[in-house]
Amino acid sequence: MSILRRLKILSHSGSKYYCPFCGYRARDWETVGHDLPVLKEKQVVGGGRRAAGCYQCHSRDRERLLYAYFMEELKIADRKDVSILHIAPEQKLSRLFLKQNFREYVCGDLFTKGYEYPDYVQNMNVLNIQYPDNHFDIAICNHVLEHIPEDTKAMSELFRVLKPGGKAVLQVPISKNSMQTVEDFTITDRAQREALFGQFDHVRIYGQDYEKRLQSTGFTVKRINISGKYTSMGLNPDEDIFVCEKH
Repeated sequence: MSILRRLKILSHSGSKYYCPFCGYRARDWETVGHDLPVLKEKQVVGGGRRAAGCYQCHSRDRERLLYAYFMEELKIADRKDVSILHIAPEQKLSRLFLKQNFREYVCGDLFTKGYEYPDYVQNMNVLNIQYPDNHFDIAICNHVLEHIPEDTKAMSELFRVLKPGGKAVLQVPISKNSMQTVEDFTITDRAQREALFGQFDHVRIYGQDYEKRLQSTGFTVKRINISGKYTSMGLNPDEDIFVCEKH
């Protein structure tokens, strides 16, 4: 670690905030995210420029949100009998889950050229998951669906591989002030996508109709907000968790 980074970590240390991944205690969070007009205009939760990064391990608010839900709310570390599917796994969360010795913990991502994946990640297309029906107790897909044109097909696949009674947490960037999702698959230019969707590899900005999309594939959706219970983790107060159940 460089001297400059050590000094930065030291200068931002404090007692107001706490990172559950590395244990760093801070007086504030590092500014992260893209400062783009469309993200401000549509008040996109889960995107945009914001104070949300850990100075020590670089965890972000949306990864700490999953920690708070699974580790604190569900107490998942006490449930060793569960089978979990984690799509495009966040490394800090997945490394923590690997230590829990769950009955089954499967990490999958669609391998792309030039990107190195940890050994525990399988090459997996969320549009065609190589597991049978009713297999997993829990599925996690965090900020992935906004990259996929056939998002409802991906939702249906996640529904298919869940057991009856299983839960999926399917988070996406979502506009606070737009009722309808904005998408246009004819746009392939990186600069245009960034201007319209907030990131060059996004194909849409979800509106408040996101819940209906999830329901259309069979899920029962509970939209909850736990940010007020874990203020020290610096969660985004506007980010709801979409807990999708299969009945």
